[in-house]
Amino acid sequence: MELQNSVKEALNALYHHPDDVFRMEADRWLQNFQRTIDAWQVADNLLHDATSNLETLIFCSQTLRSKVQRDFEELPSEAFRPLRSSLNTLLKKFHRGPPKVRTQISIAVAALAVQVPPEDWGDGGIVNWLKDEMTSHPEYIPGFLELLTVLPEEVFNYKIAARPERRRQFENELTSQIEVALNILTACLKISELKEQVLEAFSSWIRLRHGIPGSVLACHPLVYTALSSLNSETLSEAVVNVISELIHYTTAGNSGGIPVQMPLIQVIVPQVMSLKEQLRDSSKDEEDVKAIARLFADMGDSYVELIATGSDESMMIVNALLEVASHPEYDIASMTFNFWHNLQHILTKRDSYTSFGNEVSVEVERSRRLQVFHSAYESLVSLVSFRVKYPQDYQTLSVEDLKEFKQTRYAVTDVLIDAASVLGGDATLRILYMKLYEARTCLGNGHNQWHPAEAALFCIRAISNYVSAVEAEVMPKIMSLLLELPHEPQLLQTVCLTIGAYSKWFDASSDGFPLLSSVIKVLLSGMSKSEDSAAAAAVAFRHICDGKFHFQETLMKVIDYVEYGNCRLFKGILDSALVLYFENPLSSMDQMLTVDCRRKLCGYFDELFSIYHSAVIEGGSFKVSAEDSLHMVEAFSMVITELPADQAKQALEKLCLPVVTPLQEIISHGPEVLEEKPARELTVHIDRLAYIFRYVNHPEAVADAIQRLWPILKAIFDIRAWDMQTMESLCRACKYAIFGSDPSCAYYLKILIEALFKCTTCLLTNIKDFTTRPDIADDCFLLASRCIRYCPQVFIPSTVFPSLVDCSMIGITVQHREASNSILTFLSDVFDLAKSTTGEQYLTIRDSVIIPRGVTITRILVASLTGALPSSRLETVTYALVTLARAYGASALEWARGSVSLIPSTAVTEAERINFCQALADAASGIDVSTLMAPIEELSDVCRRNRTVQEIVQGALRPLELNLVTVS
Repeated sequence: MELQNSVKEALNALYHHPDDVFRMEADRWLQNFQRTIDAWQVADNLLHDATSNLETLIFCSQTLRSKVQRDFEELPSEAFRPLRSSLNTLLKKFHRGPPKVRTQISIAVAALAVQVPPEDWGDGGIVNWLKDEMTSHPEYIPGFLELLTVLPEEVFNYKIAARPERRRQFENELTSQIEVALNILTACLKISELKEQVLEAFSSWIRLRHGIPGSVLACHPLVYTALSSLNSETLSEAVVNVISELIHYTTAGNSGGIPVQMPLIQVIVPQVMSLKEQLRDSSKDEEDVKAIARLFADMGDSYVELIATGSDESMMIVNALLEVASHPEYDIASMTFNFWHNLQHILTKRDSYTSFGNEVSVEVERSRRLQVFHSAYESLVSLVSFRVKYPQDYQTLSVEDLKEFKQTRYAVTDVLIDAASVLGGDATLRILYMKLYEARTCLGNGHNQWHPAEAALFCIRAISNYVSAVEAEVMPKIMSLLLELPHEPQLLQTVCLTIGAYSKWFDASSDGFPLLSSVIKVLLSGMSKSEDSAAAAAVAFRHICDGKFHFQETLMKVIDYVEYGNCRLFKGILDSALVLYFENPLSSMDQMLTVDCRRKLCGYFDELFSIYHSAVIEGGSFKVSAEDSLHMVEAFSMVITELPADQAKQALEKLCLPVVTPLQEIISHGPEVLEEKPARELTVHIDRLAYIFRYVNHPEAVADAIQRLWPILKAIFDIRAWDMQTMESLCRACKYAIFGSDPSCAYYLKILIEALFKCTTCLLTNIKDFTTRPDIADDCFLLASRCIRYCPQVFIPSTVFPSLVDCSMIGITVQHREASNSILTFLSDVFDLAKSTTGEQYLTIRDSVIIPRGVTITRILVASLTGALPSSRLETVTYALVTLARAYGASALEWARGSVSLIPSTAVTEAERINFCQALADAASGIDVSTLMAPIEELSDVCRRNRTVQEIVQGALRPLELNLVTVS
């Protein structure tokens, strides 16, 4: 009674106390109470108590449901019958509501059924038990119907702490009782006020997707009731849900597929098609129109392969889907977008036609189908293109509305690409050009309606990759129109983006080059109009400079405009000419041209360096942000790559100088000044060094630069060890400095590696350090993995290798995703050493480090698999275990057996242990790990099934105690 009163008082405080502190304290107390074993009895008592208010009933029903789902193992086996009896009584008590309470009680009973074998419910399991209860107590049928609804839903509820095997058994039990369940529901149809509830339960059972033939369902009373209800004045959600589930059921693999379900399909399709006229009915409620549209979309998605044959019957569905796509409400029209994409995929992919035999037959059928659907996709282009038009009041849109509008534009882009794939890009362009031509009239006669023109241009840009680079009918007209459009900021932004999207046309088409100078003037206007249009113009210059013509003249134009202080132009074109021109994958001819252009750039190095210098020094003449300056560092680094080795070394020194000088200045003022500096004042320069190390492909020159700069970096390591942001930046810089494939760098590299890892491991001495400095751990072990893969001859024999292994054992269980994955990947690379460059000859050294630690490493990995890390890391942990097993064979299997034997039998059965160890043994023998995941996943699932079990498992394996090693 005391606890019951405490619960009531806490609930009263939670819902009614004016002080937030009291409400939070009450919430915390109630959550802790729900985890106690006393919660079972208290929740049950208060639910049976006639004086309990609604808040108490809802809380206690949720508590009881949660306890049955997660903590059923707390109860002794003899508690099942009294618990079932109590829940049954409660189900009867609340059969008329409150609905929230009745639902929670129903889920609790269903969860109980998942937990216990069917014989505990008597002959026939819970479905027959439920049938008997409904027969004996017809007055409580509404409550029992809700239980019948949630039963099949709980098959897929992984909150229930049942073993995987038991979950599969429960699914089979319900599948075997589908006929009984449907008979119960059919009998309940006689009670007219329960029709909606019956149909909801029916859709829930259909969702199991198991084996009733279409010929049976086609004439079933429940199906007849649902289909006949489609003609009602108002469509109910339950009716729509049933028809939707039936449509999906007919194509589900385990229902026998379309041939078996054809009788049911032939009943459903005509009934849904009869609703087509209602899509245009303005008097129809919008929710009803949405429901009808949903059914047409479901038919399109489910029967797309049948529709793709292009039969007369299938084209009736296509026309109905075009009707849906034409609806003025985007939420309704967009229901069809997935269908148009899937249909396009089937129509255009050659593997859809393999059954037609030889190449000639395939091509004939493919051409026939594309022709059949040609007019449908032409109509689709016109139906969706207007939806990307900016609203008149777009400047006043909320952030959320603007985000939604952008998502609409992205979705329409996908539909236009689908249409272009079927029609061809040039044909689609002709349709969209007419939209642009018509929109031009909105710009004259004193009107400044730029929105239609912008929308047409947006669509034209969307299909750029599908338009021929030598298109000569429409593209010259479009480009000429672009030059006439007003320079309204939003329109100008899209104009610039469109120019960039069609940059290949300027290169390839004979009509392109004469327009180039005029186009550049438009882009320059974009540079000065607004930030958005300037960014778009920069992107356009980037694409134009990616062509093969007049590169040198473009570069000189860059330098000319930079001298006049146009830093936006500088950023856009220089990024284009120097960065993207060199970083994109190129054909062999393009590579030859790229190398030639890089070499030409080398001749302008001094001029370019003055621009670079002004951009990176504090107080320079350019307003280039620190983030944008990294693109420039990358570009100049790639230019240096083309220099001969002797010149590259000098150029690299020059490149580093304006970056290093500010760091030297800070350090020269002593440790106190260095320690007090904001991290950003350091990282802005360190990040530039990282880009230099990453993109200058002269290993010896970079190694020499690192050797010279190491005293500066080490000073920062020593003084700013507490500063996570700076440490992360330093580790990243060093990570990019690995050039192990060049033997001449070995000496420099060894010094760097040992100094760096000694500093880093001193920062990561316990799990708390990993938790507070995850980015440092992430970069540290990413770098260590790179060392293993590319320079094992330097890393494995070094004195820091054992320290890194010890450090990894401390940090495996860190909850930070990237840090944990980097550590696990590092260990996998250690175990996989034989696969790395020259790694095989260092296996003896590796084994001398790993074998003494093998038992502990394995135990930590097993603990990670069974709950110490989130289940989302399962794949990475599994791979580490598999690579360990493959590297150490019988020894690793013995370590694994020893680890899982520590888990008590209350948590894991002997069969589950054996299956897990056998999977590892199979993996060690070389069997593909993907085929072995089920036993490993099941061990993980079993050990995580509820909080109590997880605590038992982790208490037995004690990973946080094991990893308290001393870093050597």
